[in-house]
This record gives sequence, C-alpha cells and structure tokens, in this order.
Amino acid sequence: MCGANRGCLEPVADGYPVRRADRTGCGAAMMNVTIDVKHVTRVEGHGNIAVRLRDGKITHLQLAIVESPRFFEAFLRGRHWSEAPHITCRICGICSVGHTTASVKAMEAALGMTVSEQTVMLRKLAFFGEQLQSHVLHLYFLAVPDFLGVGSVIPLAKSHPDVVKRALRMKRLANDVCSVVGGRHIHPIALHVGGCTHVPADEDLIDLKRRLEAARADLNETVSLFSMLSPPELHRDTEYVSLKDAAGEYAFYDGDIVSTKDARPTPVSRYRERVIESVVQHSAAKHCRSPHAPTYAVGALARFNNNHAQLHPAARGAAEVLGLRAPCDNPFHNNTAQLVETVHCVESAIELIDAMLRRGLRAERPVEPTRFGRGAGAAEVPRGVLFHEYEVGRDGKIAGANLIIPTGQNLANIEEDMRAMVPRMIEAGKTREEMTLQLEMLVRAYDPCISCATHFLEVEWQ
Repeated sequence: MCGANRGCLEPVADGYPVRRADRTGCGAAMMNVTIDVKHVTRVEGHGNIAVRLRDGKITHLQLAIVESPRFFEAFLRGRHWSEAPHITCRICGICSVGHTTASVKAMEAALGMTVSEQTVMLRKLAFFGEQLQSHVLHLYFLAVPDFLGVGSVIPLAKSHPDVVKRALRMKRLANDVCSVVGGRHIHPIALHVGGCTHVPADEDLIDLKRRLEAARADLNETVSLFSMLSPPELHRDTEYVSLKDAAGEYAFYDGDIVSTKDARPTPVSRYRERVIESVVQHSAAKHCRSPHAPTYAVGALARFNNNHAQLHPAARGAAEVLGLRAPCDNPFHNNTAQLVETVHCVESAIELIDAMLRRGLRAERPVEPTRFGRGAGAAEVPRGVLFHEYEVGRDGKIAGANLIIPTGQNLANIEEDMRAMVPRMIEAGKTREEMTLQLEMLVRAYDPCISCATHFLEVEWQ
C-alpha cells in the first residue's frame, strides 16, 4: 500500500466493507431473506432492489425502476428538425453531448447530410470531454466509497482531501473541454445538425492541451489507487454489445453494431435487428434483448471487450497495470474499463487537438438538407451505445422518434447478474447487510442513468 503522503486510500477487504462481528445464525436464518432497497443511492434516478429468498431459493427478484416516464419521443413530434438535438440533450445533464451527438447524426441521416471533417473533429473532442467528466464522476464520487466503507465522498474530503481535489481537478478540465467546443459545460449550444456554429480559438485549444498533458499525473495516481482495489468476483456468460469502427478507431463517435456473440457488423440504420425492446410491469423503462440472448450488456466493459485492440497504447498500459484483460465477464470491472477509457480519452484528445491546430480551423456554414425521410444515428456515450431515430416529413417537422438509452439496455442484464450472485452469497455465508451492499454495488458498477431511460411511448412508433 502507498503512504499517506501520496494521498492514496486504503481499501477494505475483498472489494467491499465486511462486517465481521456476528455471524451466528447465518445458516438457517439466511435461508429466508428479504431485501428491500428504496432507493439505490449514488446512482442517477430512482430504482429499488427487491429480493425474496424462501428456503434458500429465490422467489422474487427485481430491479424496479420507479422513475416517472418523461415521454421525450412524444413531444418531439411536430417540432422542427433543427430542434431535435437541443431538446434531446435535456434528457441528461451528464450525457448531454452524447445525446446531442446521436441526435445530430440521426437527423443528418434523415436529411441526407454529410458534414465536414472539421465538424467531426470538433464533435469528437467534445465527446472525449464528456467521457472524461462522466467516468471521473462515477469512479471517484459514486464507486470508490463502496471500496472504502463510507456512504459518500463527503467523509473522504476530510480524510483524504488531496484525492478529492484530484477528482475535482480532472472533472473541471473535462467540463472545460465540453465548454470550449460546445459553448457551455452541459447542453451544448454550438453543436447543430449539419455543422458547428462556433470554432474554438487556437489559444483555447493550446490551453486545453497543456492541461490535458498535466492531467497525466492525476491519471497515474488514479490508476495506482484503483490497482489496489479488489472488485467482487462475479462471472456469468454475457453478451456484450457495442459499436466497432471499421477504420480502426476505438469506437465512441462512429461504427457498426457488434457483440461478443456475433462479431458480424450491423449498420446502425438496422439497429432494430440487434436491439429488441419490451415493456415489463415493474419498470418505467423498457427492457432489451438481442437475437442471441435474453439479456445483454452495454457500456465501458462492452466497448473494451469488443475494441481493446484499438485503445491508445497508454490506455492498454493502464489496463495491464489494473489487470484487465479481454474478454472479461465480471460486471464489476465496468469500473476498471471506465478508468482505462479515461486514459484513452485524455491521450486521444491531446492528439486530436494537435491535428486541429495543424489543420487550422475556420468558420463553416452548416450543411443544408437534401431530402426528408427517416434516419438513425448512434454514439457510445459513457454508459453504452445510444440510439436515436427520427422521421421528418416534407414540412420539415418530426413525424416520429425512437430513443434507446444504454441504461434501458442494461436493466434486464443487471437482474440476471443479481440472480446469479445471490445464491453464491448465500453459499459464502454473507449476512443480509453484506448481501444488500453487494447488490447495490452491482447496480452502481453499471453506472446507470435511470432518468434517461424512463421516457418511452405507450404506443410504439414503427
């Protein structure tokens, strides 16, 4: 373990705090267990965990999503096509750049637009900023407290102020990347259908590059910290779905749909062949399945499993230090994959800024529509692959919309992970408190954004 002068934290045993006090009665008593968590903390939105064990067998298990539906698809109807990204980015304050990106790509497909290389470069830079800020937020503020036996990051601000300051420093940098490109830290105003209406000044890009290079030291300390933590062990045969870029780039902005069960690329325009939604009674968000499995997972671990060879060399080095190797089927290592991606985003953002400075940026007029029709777009936001689809009528108004959020795609898979994990915890003699904590940790490992997922239509648009 590293010394206090490095600002590192001491992990608790076995990847989560263990109560050693009283294990009497664990045998018979644990054959009948009721777990009710209302609501899971340190996640965005409201979700409940409900588990019933009778005579050692699961009689009831649900991750109930109790957030009220928000019906974004419904109130997009009748709006002008140019409004779509500025409305849908309000689905989430954390993934607003991601929603904007998927939205503009889908609308450009519907309108027959091809944007400039400069526009793509600027969108990618903003995207790197959002990945960085979201991953840092989740790793330090939502996940780490589980490994240190505290309820939140607040106690750590007193016991380990240098660590919390490190996290805040990286998050501020990430927010500033989004602001320099998008015009503000969240809900970007410069990223439009057909182009970008703002071009960063060279001095702003140079300053961002300097700060990104300085952030390497903070990242090294972060990798060192997480290398000491031991996530719980859970292995289950899982299908991991993500985009994959045929050009060889680690797929965030673009790519076809692939999975660990089917590596054949499916164009995003045919995403409905790979993502099959259904309504379930206990969730205000739809569940999803694939043609190959009743559940699947998306997110950083899915991207890592499908695209690890395309990672920046520095990110592959971080993965080696952290002991993360593909294929990995432990959902708790989604946290680890997020950290590996954080390294990738910093290094890729530095290289992208260099490329833009060499190229030179200039003001461009947005591309105009060449037709009106239907189009789909996708992007790999922090929590996984995000799909937007629109249909635009001849009057320029949106006639239909479909949005499929990463958290909605993960919900059924989380339940199956729980179903696999509960018997193992019983067999290991875990107390009810330990079981409850580990179930909450599992949900948090997926980094869910529950409010994003709760906005489906009662009547499907086809």
